[in-house]
Amino acid sequence: MISQELNDRITRVGPGTPAGAVLRRYWQPAALSDEMARGLPLAVNLLGERLALVADDRGGLQLVPREAAADEAPSHSPDPSEIVLVKGGPVYPAQERNGVVFAYLGPDTPPSFPEFDCFRAPESHVFAFKGLWECNWLQALEIGIDPAHASFLHRFLEDEDPGDGYGKQFRDRAAHTNMPMTQVLREYPRPDIQVEETDFGLKIVALRHMENELTHVRVTNQIFPDAICIPMSREMTITQWHVPIDDENCYWVSMFTSFGAPVNKDVMRAQRLEEHELPTYAPKKNRDNRYGYNPAEQQSTTYTGMGLDINVHDQWAVEGMGAIQDRTQEHLGRSDVAIVRYRRLLRKCIAAVEEADEAVLPMRGQADLCALKGPLSNDAIAETRDWSGANHAADMARRAACPWDATV
Repeated sequence: MISQELNDRITRVGPGTPAGAVLRRYWQPAALSDEMARGLPLAVNLLGERLALVADDRGGLQLVPREAAADEAPSHSPDPSEIVLVKGGPVYPAQERNGVVFAYLGPDTPPSFPEFDCFRAPESHVFAFKGLWECNWLQALEIGIDPAHASFLHRFLEDEDPGDGYGKQFRDRAAHTNMPMTQVLREYPRPDIQVEETDFGLKIVALRHMENELTHVRVTNQIFPDAICIPMSREMTITQWHVPIDDENCYWVSMFTSFGAPVNKDVMRAQRLEEHELPTYAPKKNRDNRYGYNPAEQQSTTYTGMGLDINVHDQWAVEGMGAIQDRTQEHLGRSDVAIVRYRRLLRKCIAAVEEADEAVLPMRGQADLCALKGPLSNDAIAETRDWSGANHAADMARRAACPWDATV
């Protein structure tokens, strides 16, 4: 447990806040490229500021302040004709990358983009989408860096045919076997978790020891300050940001990157629009309808009884903690090691910004961002004695067969 003062320090994101100052020193997803089809200016609510995405004088993009009522809904999405820009306010640079518009709200010159797979892959091999969660960004991020939760929150009591799992997480086969990932998570629910600090944040390894001296190895990553990179299937990874709208609401913004065939964007978009409303990207299942809870389903099919979309499971878990999780009453355990390490890193970076020592921040200072590739993020099954080497070899094999340059 931590004090209320510390909880405020690491969660609140408005101008002048400690955590907000750290987040502003990184590019943040501001909108999807798809949203610009409605026309500009486009309302953007980011880090406690009410902004609008507009074209600049050079044909690029930038964010500027707009008029907004004090009680405006966090996901308010007015028609472009209704947006009134505020003159004389800050102007924030923006760049479009593979279906996502990123903005930099910090001081000085914006950093370069790292050479992560989601940015290196051609546009044909990346699909972007987002969804609204009514909670603070930090609890949204922390569920994504907890490898143990998937064995419980996303437990499927029946396994679907992996051949029908395109575009869905945990529906593929595990590595080179015929075992569905849902079966692995269900039958081996207590992973050993290792966390290593990296140039970009944290590398998180979950080891599920199986029979016959085999181990399932799942490598995920925390990309500082508010993103994760995780395996979706043998072919795809997900790079997902947890972007603060304000202190009590956030968007998850995902880039799905394929190492094989071009992404079928029509299928993936249709899958996600079954669960979300436009133009707000608010989920159709929410606390008002109990997240679609069905006790009969819970008895026979899923742990939560809330359908087969694991985003709904995560949404229920993080929103159920309240708008801002009360960490003064929590009791972290062994499986929360990545959360503990991340909070230490965040606190160190907050202190570094306050002391004007930004070289401490991951991917800031003298970091060579062009050298930051990957990150490795996959599932593998290997002999327990050499799980690390086998996992790396599996990633190298996937990259070698990739139709675009995925070398690291």
